[in-house]
Amino acid sequence: MWHTAQGRFSLVVLGFWLAVSLVSIFWTPVSLWETDGYRIWRGPSRSHILGTDGTGADILSWLMAGSGTNLVISLLAVLFSALLGLVLVAGMISPHLAVSQGVVVLVDALISLPTVLLALILAVPLGPGMAVVIVACGFGYGLNLARIVRPQALLAAGSDYVRSALSDGVGRGRIFLTHILPNLAPVLSVQLSMSAGTAVLAESGLTYLGIGVPPGLPSWGHSLTTSVKFINIYPLTVIWPGLVVTLAVVALNLFGDSLRDAADPVANPALREAVAKAARERAQVAKGRAAWAALPGSGLPGSGLPQSGLVAPTETGPAEIQPDGSGSRRKEEG
Repeated sequence: MWHTAQGRFSLVVLGFWLAVSLVSIFWTPVSLWETDGYRIWRGPSRSHILGTDGTGADILSWLMAGSGTNLVISLLAVLFSALLGLVLVAGMISPHLAVSQGVVVLVDALISLPTVLLALILAVPLGPGMAVVIVACGFGYGLNLARIVRPQALLAAGSDYVRSALSDGVGRGRIFLTHILPNLAPVLSVQLSMSAGTAVLAESGLTYLGIGVPPGLPSWGHSLTTSVKFINIYPLTVIWPGLVVTLAVVALNLFGDSLRDAADPVANPALREAVAKAARERAQVAKGRAAWAALPGSGLPGSGLPQSGLVAPTETGPAEIQPDGSGSRRKEEG
């Protein structure tokens, strides 16, 4: 991933995001609860690098603290959507026709439900909070993930190696995890990274509507919400959080594309060469075994001869291999 420009950009931005999130747990330039009524809507200065908002709070400190909140929301939303999506995909490719068709119809019916409407429904019993954003985003993205991944999963489920595993008595759960899921990795990497980026945008939108992150908890959406009303008068207070959200979303999308290219032999020449080299080595091993099996007296399947009489070289001389696998030294003549 580091060998491409988009891979380097995404890794640098995401690494900086993670570092800031960790640092903000222990330190921010100014305390989040320190406000100055005489310094509201101030521009960048030495004491406030990005300026202050309408309460006199430091914008940089709130953005740093909000980075951890958005990181947690993105990770949990992606995890929830991945689990839900994979469970639905497993049902969609079920050998039982009633189960597979029922899950497909269920996904098609629920996928039309907007994320905002689902968040509004959840906000009634739960109230505004991170849980509403995580569940609403995870549910909507999980349905979308299942619908996009299903064709690839059907191709993998109908492959020869899956049929071979079924004929060997391997369980369907193990087949899904070891044979089907690895084939979905390129598609999953792109979709999950896009879901993480969309979760950042959804948090901002839901917080603006009042059903997302509560006012006392720092987040990028909270910083946008408190300043967007005065965008015509104090544009910098909106530009800073908007720029942070944009960088995070772009980096997440580029990260998914770079991860897909790195894991795809078609797009990655180095990986393609490694796969071809491994295939050549396996072919040479198989060819050597076939040639050894064809030797007279090898006793291997395909030779048609008994195991006795096989002479194997040793350090001190030839040794005759008996049918039970033991070897006896031949006496040297003369």
